[in-house]
Amino acid sequence: MSQLFSVKNKVIIISGGTGVLGKAMARHLAEEGAQMVILGRNQEKVENLVKEIKDEGGFAFPAVADVTKEAEIVQVKEQLEKSFDQIDGLINAAGGNMPGATVMPDQFFTDLSSDAVKSIMDLNYMGTFLPTKVFLPLLVKTRKASIINISSMAASRPMTRVMGYASAKAAIDNMTKWMSVEFAKKYGEGIRVNAVAPGFFLTAQNERLLTNKDGSLTERGNLIKEHTPMARFGKPEELFGAVQWLSSEASKFVTGTIIEVDGGFSAFSGV
Repeated sequence: MSQLFSVKNKVIIISGGTGVLGKAMARHLAEEGAQMVILGRNQEKVENLVKEIKDEGGFAFPAVADVTKEAEIVQVKEQLEKSFDQIDGLINAAGGNMPGATVMPDQFFTDLSSDAVKSIMDLNYMGTFLPTKVFLPLLVKTRKASIINISSMAASRPMTRVMGYASAKAAIDNMTKWMSVEFAKKYGEGIRVNAVAPGFFLTAQNERLLTNKDGSLTERGNLIKEHTPMARFGKPEELFGAVQWLSSEASKFVTGTIIEVDGGFSAFSGV
């Protein structure tokens, strides 16, 4: 069997590993033989996921930290240095949105909470910057590692309502490209940085915008489906291929790219 897409025995850290999409990616990569470091701020959720992966025959290591707090991430780095000879990948999957940073139909820009917008920028942007900064010395030890950031359709097409989130994800795209150049020039071609930009997937963060209490779609939810050529929301497992490809040797000449997994949303002009 070809080993081109293999992630077997690769040690991969995933932040936001207990979220809807992060959890699905972590379990998949563990099933494929990767040794997953589950990084999250809720110890109980982290330990539960680690147990699930181990019960399924995979390998998982718990790591508890808030990705917006550098000192806590440094403590995790020190734990990893004692437990692993090398780190082969980092998936920055921590992120999300919150009500105060969202302009609802009956609200205006001036109703945005400045604190909420700052929190969203911290979670999405600093929550990607800080783990990358702290774990980079571990990733460059072998001069061969893959960093995957999580972007969004809102990054390239600033959407109504989610101003703070869209701004943060646009910054992620820029940072991904900047890092890809900086790291290749400073550490060699083996250190790659890319991003995956999911289309619309139902998660805890966007559920209130896309669905009503009875489970039916909101006006926004219907509009998104109409502008997605595949006419549906994505499923977490539909991110697995892109993430595994970027984590494996199959993408060893790929860096600085934003991989869209969106059912055609970004290609649709509306006419």
